[in-house]
Formats: sequence, structure tokens, C-alpha cells
Amino acid sequence: MRSWSMRALIVLLGAAGVWLVVRVLLPPPIAVDVAPVSRGPFEEVVEEDGRTRVHDRYVVSAPLSGRLERIALRAGDRVEDGAVVAIIQPTAPPLLDARTTRELTERVGAAEAALEQARAALGRAQAAREQSRIDHERERKLAADGIVAASELDRARLTFELAEKDLAAAASAVHTSEHDLESARAALARVQEGGDAPFSVTSPVTGRILRVLQESAATVSQGTPLLEIADPANLEVVVDVLTSDAVRIAPGAAVRLDRWGGETPLQARVRLVEPAGFTKLSALGVEEQRTNVVIDITSPPAEWQALGDGFRVDARIVVFHTDEALKVPASALFRDGDEWAAFVIDGGRARKRSITSPRRNASEAMIDRGVSEGETVILYPTDAIGEGVTVAPRAG
Repeated sequence: MRSWSMRALIVLLGAAGVWLVVRVLLPPPIAVDVAPVSRGPFEEVVEEDGRTRVHDRYVVSAPLSGRLERIALRAGDRVEDGAVVAIIQPTAPPLLDARTTRELTERVGAAEAALEQARAALGRAQAAREQSRIDHERERKLAADGIVAASELDRARLTFELAEKDLAAAASAVHTSEHDLESARAALARVQEGGDAPFSVTSPVTGRILRVLQESAATVSQGTPLLEIADPANLEVVVDVLTSDAVRIAPGAAVRLDRWGGETPLQARVRLVEPAGFTKLSALGVEEQRTNVVIDITSPPAEWQALGDGFRVDARIVVFHTDEALKVPASALFRDGDEWAAFVIDGGRARKRSITSPRRNASEAMIDRGVSEGETVILYPTDAIGEGVTVAPRAG
């Protein structure tokens, strides 16, 4: 009996010795950063720099040639519709200049044509707004009865809101065209009547001075730009994006505006993806085809009243969103030939899995196949990580 006990003890001691030798000779587990495969909301965004601009900008030009008095207004000053913004002392020629008269007469004709076009555009905008109102009301009733999806109602509401903005812009265009026509007629009458009385240049809109283009007193010719006037509270955001990204952006897409200077991001929506592209050099000197995306800010104006014309913002345009997606950190994926792959920890060892990831953003990847919820993936896999390599989650 004692002999069998001694033999068993010797066997156990030998096994323990072999295990210790193996542990000493084998390399220690590689410490790795890990993250769980989780399920939750996921969104894909297009991130680009953008800039703000006033929606309706008006350039006040000299309606006739003469001596411009020094403009006392400065950028930021508020002006009312019809307020005098500049005074021009007309040039007093020894006899009526037929060329000047002809030019001013043509300017009156051009202003009349522009007014007719603006009125026609206003009529189209009114019709479009009424049709969108009817469509929105119909979709609202159908949504209340559960016949149409909420997304269809949102689309109809957005169309109605955009139609109202277009109508307001068309009405503003008619007003400014009427002002241009009145100014052109007044300038023509002044030249025909003769005399040297000062001519008052008035503001076509209520707003603020954006820029004074001709500050000092000087002799100016007809058409010389004098000031820029607009309502800085009527802002929009313009973002130029790659045309390959633009095809995925739809009007109404949600947008978040970051790094604009405020404490919280601003909410916005895409109003228009311009149909024409342009070539732009990237920071690396590579030619890129890009196009402009026009965005309306939907956050309350009180939150962004400090923004002005030409301010920089970071725009995150949402092109896909779901509340339920299987996802992993984007840093867990790597290219394996033509496919994506990731390492999963299984029994303390790294196991390579082929991954199908249809969508990715800067921090996460949406997964269709390859891993399951609750599994643990290795982040930032290095060349030291391979199939079957012993790994251990990094402490902390």
C-alpha cells in the first residue's frame, strides 16, 4: 500500500515539474486591449468642414455715376428698409450725355424684366407651397389612422417646410426687384432732369451691414458695389462634400453641427444637395470632385445667435441610422485579403474570424456576420497577434 502511495506521489511531483518547465519555457500571454461585441444604435455619417452664410445677401450698388460721399455706416450696423445708406453727388456734364441716358434706360428695362421674373417665381413658389400643404395635411390624417408610416409624414412635413422657405425667399426677391426698379427709374429721372442735387441710395431690406465695400469718399461709376446688407439671423450652412458621398445624402437628412463655438452641438437638416460638382485640390494636392450641401439650422435661434456670416462649423451628416445593430469598435477590424477580419478571444487564445461589415463610421463598425453578441474582440491587433496565440486582456 505504501509502495503505491509513493509511486503516485512521484508521478504527481513529476507532472508538476513538467508543468513548471513548460510554463517557464512558453512565452507569457500577450496583453491586449479588448471590447465586447454589443448591440445598440448605430449611425453612419459624412463629416466635413462647413461655413455659415446668410440666406439672402444684397449688394447695394451705385445707381448712377458721381461723387460718393464718405459712408458713415460700419459693419454690424442695423438699417431699416428704405433707409439712406449712401449719398452720391451726380456728375454735372455740360450737356446731356446720350450714352448715360441709354445705359440708365436699359437698366430700367432690365429691372422691369427682373421684377417680372421674380413675380413669376413667386407665383410658382405659392403654388408649390399650397400643394405641399395639402400633401402634408393628407399624410397627417393617414398617419393618424395608421395607414402610412411616420417616415412618410416626416417627409411630407419637411417638403412643406422647405416650400415655405422657398416662398419667403421668392417674396424677398420680388421686394428687392421692386426696389431696384424704383432706384433705376429715379436715377434715370435725375439724369434727364439735370441739376446737381444729391442722390440718396437706400437700403432694399431691413438687416445689418455685412461689409462696407467703398468706405472713403470717391468718384464712382454706375454699378460700383457700395455695401453688402443681409439679415444675419437668417443663416444657412454650406458644406462641400465628395460627390461619392453626396449621392448618399438625401434632403431632410439629420445633421449635427459641432465645434462652432457653443457648448452643445446644433441640430440641423439638409435642405439641398446641389446638382453640379466642381474640382477642388485636397490638402495633399489631389484633385477631388465635390459638390455643395446646403443645410438649415433647426435648433432654436437663441442657441446660435452668436453665429455670423462666414463662420466655420463641423458638420456630421447622417446618411444611415438604426436603433438596433450588432457592432464592434472600428479599431478591431483589419483587412485580410479582400475581406474584413477580427480576432476573438476564445479560451485565452486569439481566433481569427472573417467579418462582413456593410457600414462603418469613425468609431464603430456594423456587423452582419462573423461574431456574436457578448463575444470579446481584440482592439488594435498587431503583427504579434496570430491564430491561436495566447492573449490576456490588458489590466485597467
